[in-house]
Amino acid sequence: MNDATLHSDAANVQGSGADLINLEHLPFQTDGGIGSRAAVGLLVLETDQTIEDEFRAIWPRDGVALYAARLHNDVIITPEKLLQMQAEIPPAAKLLPFMTDFKAIAFACTSGALVIGEDKVAALIHSVKPGVKVTDPVTAARAAISSMGVKRVALLTPYVKEINERLRDSLVARGLDIPVMGSFNEADDDVVARITPDAIRDAIVEIGSRPECDGVFVSCTSLRVAKIAEEAEALIGKPVTSSNHALAWHMLRLAGIEDEIPGFGRLFRTQLKA
Repeated sequence: MNDATLHSDAANVQGSGADLINLEHLPFQTDGGIGSRAAVGLLVLETDQTIEDEFRAIWPRDGVALYAARLHNDVIITPEKLLQMQAEIPPAAKLLPFMTDFKAIAFACTSGALVIGEDKVAALIHSVKPGVKVTDPVTAARAAISSMGVKRVALLTPYVKEINERLRDSLVARGLDIPVMGSFNEADDDVVARITPDAIRDAIVEIGSRPECDGVFVSCTSLRVAKIAEEAEALIGKPVTSSNHALAWHMLRLAGIEDEIPGFGRLFRTQLKA
């Protein structure tokens, strides 16, 4: 039988109700769905090219659902443009599945959370998803650093000087001791997303090897750190975390998922400190 005959036969079946076998109301069962253990939501920047890949690598394989929605932002990072993002948070949160019982929702922008304010970010998400646990990279990093017992933090960023100064001042005001910092000094988020993991690892070693610090935090959801965190820790003998790395961990812990996940450094063998 040639292709022309096959196409003709298919057309005949579709066009003739008498030839159609239509089985309706078939029996089925339901279960807890993808999020049988927990479901969490992630608000991702329009320009972010990194966070979903890192979360996929880390994420538990059984029963923990992750749902993401995008929100608009400008590719060039300035304090003024970061502040403008707050108007985009509620519409993005509304795009998360409305029928899902979320255990935690995260706003995935480190500098945005600092400029807008973590409490304001939580209030904006609660305006759409009341009662849900909320986190962001700043809140998550502080929880991670505390839970791992790090006291003096080396800070690595991709940002320009103005953002770096605000970031360090804001983190110090939130109780972090930051005696060492370094930056790639790049304003374009598209370029930041293409900084190689090797370059990031080398920068972590450069600042993290200094005796003034006992751990490293890499700020920015566009930097690819999660897959090299364990390697970097081995090189400097100190804990390493980043915006995405800490955020994934904090979301899981807030959702009641206490799994130890191998291959991603000390943090994923650590429970959330009360």
